[in-house]
Amino acid sequence: MPRFTVHVRDEWLTVPCKDATCSIKWLGFEALKRYIKNKPDNGGIQHIKDVRFVVRRCQGLGLLDSDDTIEDVLEDNEFVELAIEGDTMSQDFIPSQPGTSHLYLYIDNHHYISLDGNSLTSTDLVNLGKGLYKIKLTPEAEQKVVQSRELLDTIVKENKVVYGITTGFGKFARTVIPVSKLKELQENLLRSHSSGLGSPLNPERTRMLLALRINVLAKGYSGVSLETLHRMIQAFNASCLSYVPEKGTVGASGDLAPLSHLALGLMGEGKMWSPKSGWADAKYVLEAHGLKPISLKPKEGLALINGTQMITSLGAEAVERAEAIARQADIIAALTLEVLKGTTKAFDSESHRFCDRVQDAYTMRCCPQVHGVVNDTIEFVKKIINTEINSATDNPMVFAERGETISGGNFHGEYPAKALDYLAIGVHELASISERRIERLCNPALSELPAFLVNEGGLNSGFMIAHCTAAALVSENKVLCHPSSIDSLSTSAATEDHVSMGGWAARKALRVVEHVEQVLAIELLAACQGIEFLRPLRTTTPLEKVYDLVRATVKPWIKDRFMAPEIEAVHRLLVDQKVWNIAGPYIEKYCMEYIPESRPSSPTAFALDPPPSPRKRVRLE
Repeated sequence: MPRFTVHVRDEWLTVPCKDATCSIKWLGFEALKRYIKNKPDNGGIQHIKDVRFVVRRCQGLGLLDSDDTIEDVLEDNEFVELAIEGDTMSQDFIPSQPGTSHLYLYIDNHHYISLDGNSLTSTDLVNLGKGLYKIKLTPEAEQKVVQSRELLDTIVKENKVVYGITTGFGKFARTVIPVSKLKELQENLLRSHSSGLGSPLNPERTRMLLALRINVLAKGYSGVSLETLHRMIQAFNASCLSYVPEKGTVGASGDLAPLSHLALGLMGEGKMWSPKSGWADAKYVLEAHGLKPISLKPKEGLALINGTQMITSLGAEAVERAEAIARQADIIAALTLEVLKGTTKAFDSESHRFCDRVQDAYTMRCCPQVHGVVNDTIEFVKKIINTEINSATDNPMVFAERGETISGGNFHGEYPAKALDYLAIGVHELASISERRIERLCNPALSELPAFLVNEGGLNSGFMIAHCTAAALVSENKVLCHPSSIDSLSTSAATEDHVSMGGWAARKALRVVEHVEQVLAIELLAACQGIEFLRPLRTTTPLEKVYDLVRATVKPWIKDRFMAPEIEAVHRLLVDQKVWNIAGPYIEKYCMEYIPESRPSSPTAFALDPPPSPRKRVRLE
């Protein structure tokens, strides 16, 4: 018999349906009957037949026609919201797509990544966030987890006093807790530490956060039980994702607030999201997927929250996106150089020997130097992030082979915090130099092109304000590049008296990278528009293919039109790395043919074709 979970004001109600040919209107009234029955004052409803309402899906908020039959529009155990006319939207109801815009669509996949706590990469983690893989443990990891848990069970059985296992936390480390209350101790830890604020992480980032904590626990140094770890994996594989606010971590003693929210949902409390349910109470989401909440054993609450996974998972996305935009920035800069008729003398002694131009402005001539150090910065940061991804970041650490626990400082987020501040500073330069190239494209005194890249200037404004948008984003980045990790505020009654502030370092690094992508999207649009005024001349084959890619998405500007959606569309091309996918093979071919024993991971700009001979000119001319 099908059943449905219906949200009415502050209640979630399960409504069974013996006859699926009943209407959506019938389902609404059945939910109202149950709602009234649970309220002493009938919920303020005097006559149920007089109530007017609409029913919509929790996932996507799509309205349902009251006359449609249930079997035609709903699947078994689907989640729906009943909105009563005259009510504001329930404060307990969360739209299905929270926070920042989704960069990735969820894909229900049956491919697996085996986690052992030692070999996960930032690329793997981002792909797990996208839903490209599910998770399983290696047999070796399972064995380590079991051995670690056996040591903890022995500690509890022997009534030993060990921090976080049989004592309170932080300032309460000397307070011994009776064995009968150890489960309550761990549950209270998660409830009290779930104190974050702000918009929730989107599903992709929450998947990354959960996958990374699973990977750390799989190392076998946290004392979590195999049963609890398996339930976490089941929740990940079903994409049952807790409500995790983005703000609240100071990045030492772990990312306590966000990881507590993550664990709270797995415990069946708070809110949770899945593609099937949208946002609902965690216990209903787990139940809808046939999953059981985790039941915390001694130390397990602490094991779930004491680590740098918020910093590191967001950092992994930031460094992966930075790497992608950096190599595409080389291609976009090369296209701008062509449109501005710049010389390539600065890049190769054999190139353009017949060009009479001595040198260009720094924004063109110094591209290899500016872009080059960005690539080196990304490589440096990526190494640190990948080390952190596979590091044990708990406290106390459980060493089963030595039969002891050790309280240390592995939870401190200073490494990824410093690295991500450095990433923001480094990658920002791609936007800074790009904005100056946009200025040269738009300024007729510098470009030999129409003002703002449009005909009938005055009647049309062309790229005037698109350039202003780029300037605004670059200015924001200058503030965001101020390091957060130079700050520290003492917390937990001076027990935790030096912290990393790494959560903000990761969040702002991501914002800086997104701004860089958007500025380069504007430059790419402007450079392609510049080509329109130089036809019928043609540039190199790979750059023509990049032009064709953009023109398949955005038409040339003949006169002013709504520009924002088209900037977003080209931003999407860069996020999906389509510019690199088009031009990258040409770069790799050049590297193989003209730079023996060399295959750089991030080739410098302007190496899209072989060096020209006197009879082969590659520039627009």
